[in-house]
Amino acid sequence: MAQPTNSAVHVDAALTNISVAFLQGADKFVAGKVFPNVPVAKQSDRYFVFDRGDFNRDEAQIRAPGTESAGGGYDLDNTPTYFANVYAFHHDVPDQVRANADPAVDVERAAAEYATHKMLIQREKLWATNFFTTGKWTNEETGVASSPASGETIQWSDQTAGDPIGDMRSAITTVEESTGFTPNKLVITKTVLDALVDHPDIVDRVKYATSTTANPAMVNEQTLAALFGLEQVLVMRGIENTANQGATASHSFIGGKNALLTYAAPSPSLMTPTGGYQFSWTGFMGQTNAFGFATKRFYRDELESTRVEAQAAYDMKLVSADLGYFFGSIVA
Repeated sequence: MAQPTNSAVHVDAALTNISVAFLQGADKFVAGKVFPNVPVAKQSDRYFVFDRGDFNRDEAQIRAPGTESAGGGYDLDNTPTYFANVYAFHHDVPDQVRANADPAVDVERAAAEYATHKMLIQREKLWATNFFTTGKWTNEETGVASSPASGETIQWSDQTAGDPIGDMRSAITTVEESTGFTPNKLVITKTVLDALVDHPDIVDRVKYATSTTANPAMVNEQTLAALFGLEQVLVMRGIENTANQGATASHSFIGGKNALLTYAAPSPSLMTPTGGYQFSWTGFMGQTNAFGFATKRFYRDELESTRVEAQAAYDMKLVSADLGYFFGSIVA
């Protein structure tokens, strides 16, 4: 007996209540969380750096009656500068595409999220280039599988010979002895976090933290911060596809397998040291938010399209190389 086919009685239509887009959450990116942000009115300018050695030298002396007190001075470097480059990305929404779009595809919302998502990835990569790589900080070590030489240490993924607690304690002491400031932040990648949460030395320190089965002891960013004596542990979870459009996707974590211990000032201030600053040109095009981000929408007559454009203007500056300790390739 002849029967109508499924396709004859039902025509597939786009669902209006769901769609799938692999947008990474903004919380996966750390570029705006590590160092203080300095809103600036001009695209470029200078800032002053006091000589640390002049402040830490013991020069006070006993003053005899009727004599002058001991005195001294300090050097001031006014050559450091910033320059806030303007970064932008857009997506065009043609009128024909808008008119033909199903209700499940909010083309302008998708364009705005697509453009801002690109900006988050770009900013994270720039942060990693400026702060999260070798050759930037005064103190650095490279993780190796065995037989570490000077400037090397056993990788933390080695659960027997790796010593993340000892390495962190030594690094904190090194920075504090050199600068007088105790590092307060550790930036790691997800691959480094995975190695640390399973390391027996760390697990042994936290396994008695709670006795409730509803909240079993576990290692996370908060317990690592407490264990290392830091204010905050930040995990870089952002990913990037390095393949060209149309090619097979090649995703990887932006930060690689590194870690950065640093002192970051709570907020920008005069005569306040910090490992780095981000200078955001908030005076550009009336942008008033903390990082100079703006998204605008305008019509392109010659394209018969609406352009949705995201834009930001900033510079990331390593201010004091002595206030950082970098661990490269710290896990296998």
